[in-house]
Amino acid sequence: MTGHIGTMNAPNRKAPHPPIAARRPVISHHHGDSRTDDYAWLRDPSYPEVRDAAILDYLKAENAYREAVMAPLSELREQLFQELKGRLKDDDCGVPMKRGPWFYSWRFEPGAQYRIHFRIPFDEGPDGAPRTILDEPALAERLDYLRVRAVETSPDHSLLAYSVDTDGSERFAVRVRDLASGEDLPDAIPNTSGEPVWATDNRTLFYVRLDAQLRPSSLWRHRLGTPVEGDVEVYREPDPGFGVSVGLGADERYLFIRTGDHETSEVRFVPAGAPETEPRLIGTRRTGRLYEAEHRDGIFWILTDDTHPNRRLVAAPVENPDADNWQEKIPPSDSVYLTGLAVFRDWMLIEEREAGVKHLRIRHFADSAEHRIAFPEPAYAVHPAGNAEFDQAHLRIAYQSLITPPTVWDYDVVRRERTVRKVQEIPSGYDPSLYVSERDMASSHDGVLVPVTIVRRRDTPRDGSAPLYLYAYGSYGMNMDPGFSTARLSLLDRGFVFALANPRGGSELGKSWYEAGKLAHKENTFRDTIAVARHLAASDYAREGNMALAGGSAGGLTVGAAVNMAPDLFRVAAAHVPFVDVLNTMLDDTLWLTPGEYPEWGNPSESEAAYRRIEAYSPYDNVEPKAYPHLFVTGGLSDPRVTYWEPAKWVAKLRATKTDDNLLLLRMNMGAGHGGKSGRYEALHEVAEEYAFMMMAFGLLPESESSFRAKAPG
Repeated sequence: MTGHIGTMNAPNRKAPHPPIAARRPVISHHHGDSRTDDYAWLRDPSYPEVRDAAILDYLKAENAYREAVMAPLSELREQLFQELKGRLKDDDCGVPMKRGPWFYSWRFEPGAQYRIHFRIPFDEGPDGAPRTILDEPALAERLDYLRVRAVETSPDHSLLAYSVDTDGSERFAVRVRDLASGEDLPDAIPNTSGEPVWATDNRTLFYVRLDAQLRPSSLWRHRLGTPVEGDVEVYREPDPGFGVSVGLGADERYLFIRTGDHETSEVRFVPAGAPETEPRLIGTRRTGRLYEAEHRDGIFWILTDDTHPNRRLVAAPVENPDADNWQEKIPPSDSVYLTGLAVFRDWMLIEEREAGVKHLRIRHFADSAEHRIAFPEPAYAVHPAGNAEFDQAHLRIAYQSLITPPTVWDYDVVRRERTVRKVQEIPSGYDPSLYVSERDMASSHDGVLVPVTIVRRRDTPRDGSAPLYLYAYGSYGMNMDPGFSTARLSLLDRGFVFALANPRGGSELGKSWYEAGKLAHKENTFRDTIAVARHLAASDYAREGNMALAGGSAGGLTVGAAVNMAPDLFRVAAAHVPFVDVLNTMLDDTLWLTPGEYPEWGNPSESEAAYRRIEAYSPYDNVEPKAYPHLFVTGGLSDPRVTYWEPAKWVAKLRATKTDDNLLLLRMNMGAGHGGKSGRYEALHEVAEEYAFMMMAFGLLPESESSFRAKAPG
């Protein structure tokens, strides 16, 4: 299992290990089991604050150990960082988006980590003189972390509501700026989900407030110029498993208040011009029914899975929108999964999936004529982007693939013509003809075929000798479409093959694909990922034991489960903010996400079957005294989604239990959350470190890079 490590820039294997985390274990009792958790002490009881000095010291010791091990690779890491940075346009900018009398966009100043948001008067054209409305670099001064989530102008374009998170905890503070003076108003709203919505009176803001467990549990209304303490609670969700969100419809007639979990939802609406109106319900909550709504001309257009998992499109009058009045406009299909809806004045956009590929369908209101937009490649990632006006004749699209850089198109929905507005520039150079992308299907343990998309350089041999980097996710019905990565080129140009697996648990092949990878079927996700790896080896893309596996969050669970189940298959694995302490987390309903996660994983507190099922695959609970691949694990101290102690506990248990001498490193971000460091360049340092670790594991240190194609490692 150990990589072929040369003498030049080899990792420092003599660095002292951090002390094995050990204190008094915690013993709990569930369904007749007595469970002992030797590393439960790593959870600070004051969370979300972390004050325990012993915990902080331990995490710092893990970071110090990682830095000592990686120190001899500093030259390679810097080389990789410069490569990654060289592929980013220093003064990059967005495509101006028309909204009312302005064009809105963003840009980076040379060397800046964060964006400047600006607008240009419409009568000056998109190339006119920009007026800055929000300067993120100025906000980020003296901050270690900054994330701006919302940049929303009022309907009359005189005010700007924006939200900022300064520690990665996803607790956003909302501020309001007077765009005439450039000064912020006294109104400051803390502890929100970060998505304020304007009423059309230009004086009222709706926002979702986080509770003590950081759950988005209630909707509030704020009147500018009044104390936040006097804000009005518009809606409170009684079910701790349901989250609340709010959004303004495309025609700006109604605000929609959505509450739900992974399998049940309901929607209320408030007239945007009468913000103090009591919310009205569209369809009463029914367990197992999801729906979402948009409005046009007195009609609600609704996507729902009430009769079929792949959903249908219905319409209902605003006066009486209950489900009894839903009229079917597009019936459900066994092969086409309707995933999204956007409504414009004369036409609608329907996002859908068929045979694992995403499609965009245009449907005209006048005659119900419809067509799919044609795309140039068989496998790609696409989504609508920057469509701010209700009355427009084009659809702005963001498109990319494994070999095509992100491209922005304006698509004329009548003429069916595309106009290129931007192709991501790669300053250091990029020739797509050097790379080839392929799509394949792998047979899983039960004969089900699992999609996998592959990219490599054309001159990388397909004879099993190449190292392979496999990425997998497979949860929550989230789709992992094949998109471009400038960073990935550093691997491809060193002879790596990259593969993206779509195991069950995502919804790439429809809602049934998701259902087949959750609850009682969750192990399909892990078995599918292992099957893809074995198929890639059998297809001569790599060899078993000479692959890397990577995933983040619930994808980190996939990594953790796969290396428990098939450790010899992988040479190295990277688990980013991994959800690996599944059983303990799902037994703790005080955590933000746990109640809302029961439809995904089950409730092990109430169901012994769910308890046994999760216990059987939870990576932390299934660490065994055996050899594991090289492991690179990350976490974030302020991460509210996968709490910092999950990766920390997993690493501690692995360090005390595994029998090999392969490297096991933990990078705990002490000032960041689920997404790692903020700032476009700072984040690249983290990618460079992981890639250096991967190259070390495969024996591709600088002295051997140039000769790789002539003689593969191992």
